[in-house]
Amino acid sequence: MQEYVQLRRDGAVAIITLDRPEKVNALDRPMLDRLIALLDEVARSGTVRALLVTGAGRAFSAGQDLADPAFWRDPNFDIAAVVEQTYNAIVRRLRALPIPTIAAVNGVAAGAGANLALACDIVIAARSASFLQAFARIGLIPDAGGTFMLTRLLGEARAKALAMLAEPLPAETAAQWGLIWKVVDDDALAGEALALAQRLAGGPTLALALAKQAIQAASENGLTAQLDLERDLQAAAGRTQDFAEGIAAFLAKRKPEFRGA
Repeated sequence: MQEYVQLRRDGAVAIITLDRPEKVNALDRPMLDRLIALLDEVARSGTVRALLVTGAGRAFSAGQDLADPAFWRDPNFDIAAVVEQTYNAIVRRLRALPIPTIAAVNGVAAGAGANLALACDIVIAARSASFLQAFARIGLIPDAGGTFMLTRLLGEARAKALAMLAEPLPAETAAQWGLIWKVVDDDALAGEALALAQRLAGGPTLALALAKQAIQAASENGLTAQLDLERDLQAAAGRTQDFAEGIAAFLAKRKPEFRGA
């Protein structure tokens, strides 16, 4: 059986590629199950220090494969169960991974494909890429964390318009609005995304994981609770070998050699 989701390593960087270009990387159940398995493999590895997710061909992902017979022909099809078992499971794993996650959006990212990209910590996109909340076109609502990410990153007004109008959002506009981190020329995307992942993999990854935890909690916490969390996580960061190395390197005026410990 051909695998349509690939995992390879480049040093301490794991690269997951959605690899079904003839179907613009539309996601069927076997692909979603494999993506979950690969994320679990990355989490268990102990040697991966950054994750890069991208798509093969001209798209990042067109989202759910609507031609998948299981999606619409099965009389017992339970959309809530599918969302919980696949998309929710993937988003929870991406948000919980204690390493930086980067999405390199190389073309259209539509529906759940867009929202899986937005679940990553940093999103870098090709200039020709676009983000499309296509759900309203088939009578559904944004899932895979879409209503959460869009509202927190863009505000209610823009989130509602993107969800209700189902119009593509060009990558450059997405960057201007603060939905994603950066836009680069199409032919520079792969190199810049990998360089970014390698830079993060060479950083103090325990501290980066703690920063990720704090930032993700900020939208739920009040100021007092967030200050308490910052205090506690800073204490944990201060006990790491990387903190000691960072101070030693600063005093010696050399580049630190972080080990994620």
